[in-house]
Amino acid sequence: MSQHDCDLLIVGAGILGLAHAWAGARRGLKVHVFERSSAPLGASIRNFGQALVSGQAPGPMLDLARQSHGLWAQLGRGAGLAMKQQGSLLFARTEAEEAMLEAFCAGRGQALGYRTELLRGAALDSLYDGRFAHHRAALHGLDDQQLFSREALPQIIDYLAGQGVEFHFSTLVRDVEPGTALTTAGRFTARHIVVCSGHDYQTLLAEQMARLQPSVCRLQMLRARLVQPLDLQHAVLTGLSCVHYGAFSDLPEAEAIRAEIRSTNPLLEACGVHLLISPTPYGELIIGDSHDYGSDAAPFNEERVDELLIELAEHTLGGRLQVRERWQGVYGARGPGPFSVTRVAEGLTAVLMHTGLGMSVGLGLGERTVAALLGEGEWPEARQA
Repeated sequence: MSQHDCDLLIVGAGILGLAHAWAGARRGLKVHVFERSSAPLGASIRNFGQALVSGQAPGPMLDLARQSHGLWAQLGRGAGLAMKQQGSLLFARTEAEEAMLEAFCAGRGQALGYRTELLRGAALDSLYDGRFAHHRAALHGLDDQQLFSREALPQIIDYLAGQGVEFHFSTLVRDVEPGTALTTAGRFTARHIVVCSGHDYQTLLAEQMARLQPSVCRLQMLRARLVQPLDLQHAVLTGLSCVHYGAFSDLPEAEAIRAEIRSTNPLLEACGVHLLISPTPYGELIIGDSHDYGSDAAPFNEERVDELLIELAEHTLGGRLQVRERWQGVYGARGPGPFSVTRVAEGLTAVLMHTGLGMSVGLGLGERTVAALLGEGEWPEARQA
């Protein structure tokens, strides 16, 4: 064997690539990870760091999120991640949103074992000394976790490097074929190659990617600080998320929320806005987001979208915000399902997310894909069998 040979070669050091690397390293495989930039700069560090179980659609996504929940606890201990494990709070602001939460808890939530609780009255008023008492109800997602992605990913990389994973940063993979990757650092061979290239559909396996008919989603995000401090320990959502997340969006009650949005603030639907808020370890908040789909991500943000996000966040949090930072998130979207596992050839596989839920399901997806590569389990399928 040459010095370049390994068991598992992964293209991409985002959360999906790292998930596959960790799954391989735990099995004693020799793993190499290639990343074109000097550090992860894509969707995995631009996001909210929310690993949500409560919002996932029944079927494969819920199964993967539940598996990922346990894997995050294991990885968090090993890598020393500062994870918030108090869960999420999804606030109902209107009668329609409250009716949705009631219906979910009484129906799908109970039938499928989502670990949630509905907070109203005194239970709602006692949250953060009454800071959220102006809402009608809150769904507490007990299994939801959150971390600060821009610090967590480098920690995971350091941890995996200590476990023997070899990283090649600032190294572009120019071409792949079964058993071989041609890179700017030379040619490498591997028993298995897994391409986790995010929303780059052109550099590698372009023909196979095109068949998936994926698009790119661009979203506007902010980092801000409350003028009146709030030691927030939960991920925060509102009833707007009920028309976006699969746990709720196909329920009959979601249509009343859509109608309410269209009649009161159609810009929310036009810009794909639903509020997500994540606390950082430094007393600040990551706030978003919007959704703009296309074949490429336009570089220009709309101020009206940021203004709408700030207005929603200030109402939800009951305080005024000072914006510290603005950026775009970009991720792959709208493929054949929420994710795809494409077996290009023996020993060559592409794994892509087609939603912004990689933090929620990525660890489970990496575990299942590596298990399938080694003949230990079935290949992951995005659609319910």
